[in-house]
Amino acid sequence: MIMRSLVSLLLLYGFVHADTPKRPNVIFVLADDLGIGDVSPTNPDCKIQTPHLQKMADEGITFLDAHSSSAVCTPTRYGVLTGRYNWRSRLARGVLSGTSNHLIPAERATVAHLLKKAGYHTQMIGKWHLGWDWARVDKKEGKWQNIDFSKPVANGPDVNGFDRYYGHCGSLDMPPYVWVDTGKVTALPDRQEGVNRNEDPYGWYRKGPIGSDFHIDEVLPHLFDKSIAYVKERAKTKKPFFLYLPLPAPHTPIVPVPPYKGASKMNPYADFVMQMDGHMGELLEALKDAGVDDDTLVFFTSDNGCSPEGNFAKLKEFGHDPSAGYRGHKADVYEGGHRVPFVARWPNGIKAGQKTTALTCLTDLYDTMREITGQPKKDKAGEDSFSLLPAFKGKRSTTRKTLVSHSIGGSFSMRQGEWKLCLSAGSGGWSAPREGDAKKKKLPPMQLFNLKEDRGERKNLVGEKRPKADELILLLSKEVENGRSSPGKPVSNDRKVTFLPAGVEMPQGK
Repeated sequence: MIMRSLVSLLLLYGFVHADTPKRPNVIFVLADDLGIGDVSPTNPDCKIQTPHLQKMADEGITFLDAHSSSAVCTPTRYGVLTGRYNWRSRLARGVLSGTSNHLIPAERATVAHLLKKAGYHTQMIGKWHLGWDWARVDKKEGKWQNIDFSKPVANGPDVNGFDRYYGHCGSLDMPPYVWVDTGKVTALPDRQEGVNRNEDPYGWYRKGPIGSDFHIDEVLPHLFDKSIAYVKERAKTKKPFFLYLPLPAPHTPIVPVPPYKGASKMNPYADFVMQMDGHMGELLEALKDAGVDDDTLVFFTSDNGCSPEGNFAKLKEFGHDPSAGYRGHKADVYEGGHRVPFVARWPNGIKAGQKTTALTCLTDLYDTMREITGQPKKDKAGEDSFSLLPAFKGKRSTTRKTLVSHSIGGSFSMRQGEWKLCLSAGSGGWSAPREGDAKKKKLPPMQLFNLKEDRGERKNLVGEKRPKADELILLLSKEVENGRSSPGKPVSNDRKVTFLPAGVEMPQGK
């Protein structure tokens, strides 16, 4: 009787959702440089075989209007873990290197902190690329030469809410190449290694120190082996776990191994995507073998669009487009830069076979898990995060109404409904026209597109629809100044944020 009354009170005050299953295990898989067109769930015309991801989609929900918060690696990872746009932090543009210091302060709320508080064991396995603090020695050489690999690493994922972590610091083409297991290098570098572009245009990686147990071709399967072992280990405890699995693939070095090498009959990039899909199948099968499949929420997505390193021209010969008809690619403010594949599967919590056009951002992981675990909202946590539970339950949309996207060069775009305003003269990234070229050609400093009528972002309507552009500028200005786009009290950004291109003034009414 007492227990029944307690549950009634919890339901009354919103701490338990009557229609939400018990806390699931959570696995968040983040591919690296995978385009929205590279997997069949988000591209019916995909020429790369991805049967395991297709099965995952068939058994879960596919988001067709999902976006990374940035068009490049580091800032998107910041957004995934914090539920906050990266440009509010000190990272105004670009990415970190393999020797960069940590980006996320220990006191900044993360989804790992959130789930740890809810009783989860939290583990990171893979590519961190958010910086950690190598032990330095007093030498004047730069980069890795002044790192003492025998000493502990400080301020790694463990200060950001992870009980344990195993991974490498930057992208797989960024030295140093060593595994770090919760602060300790597993094997000291015993050689210098690298491959230049002329030797292998797909499998190149920068020269640097490499550990005796670090083998570039084996990194992807090794990380999945580690992840499967983790799932088996945690399943025995009967306690919930959170596995954050940021992959190094299909980013360079593009190094598929048998039986996937040559399997696509297209190019190594397509082979590497097939290999990643195969490993996903192994991970999903491991959940079943461990008896935790029904109670595990698995996300699969990408940190940004496909990189030119995948060789768009070669793939086009086979009728394949990594951007699936959207303009641009990795680094760009155009859709190809940040519109990404996004699939979620949870047998006990998501009805199978769903597809949704709900506007979604990878920052939404934070509030989704906050709601699932029944924790209260906080002002300085998940400032740009909106729960995906309505979409999980079949609703046509979530409470997210806007989306701010960011390019490698720091250009902004503002999306509301079918309208998207790019605050750049060109791509803001790597595709033509780059910003310098666009300015030389005296292209307008802003671009306004109607994505419903022009998904390829080819017709700039800013001249015809300037009031709409002004409306979106004011909307962006409000979200910048409030320090948040989700409901809550205004909070401060970590730096002064500017977003208007040169020559554009704030509209009247501000």
